[in-house]
Amino acid sequence: MQNSIAAGRRLALRVVGAQLVATILVAAGFLLQGWQSSLGVLCGGATVVIGTGILALRVFAAAPAAAGVVLARFIVGNLLKWGVIALGLFVAMVKLALPAFPVMAGLIAALLPQLLGLHDAWSR
Repeated sequence: MQNSIAAGRRLALRVVGAQLVATILVAAGFLLQGWQSSLGVLCGGATVVIGTGILALRVFAAAPAAAGVVLARFIVGNLLKWGVIALGLFVAMVKLALPAFPVMAGLIAALLPQLLGLHDAWSR
């Protein structure tokens, strides 16, 4: 198991990149149903990508610190991440009136690489 900050940064970049790729692939598939469905997938996936990016910046952008400080950064970063996701879903489904199923499909498609990335990090 690697526990350096550089390894964490690399893992965060890989996860965000994989989330982008997964979102784009699912959006391409939903393009067969129409541009609104594809846009819904992109919006759902983008909220996760942005939230994960905020979490990664919150945890890894600052200099190394004591364990308590890093834990606080992680907790605040997760709260920000899920706040961004909740706000993004609200905007996509309520304000933009995009179809709910594609938005949620984009959200799930973007969350799956994160789970696989975490599994990869723990399996070393």
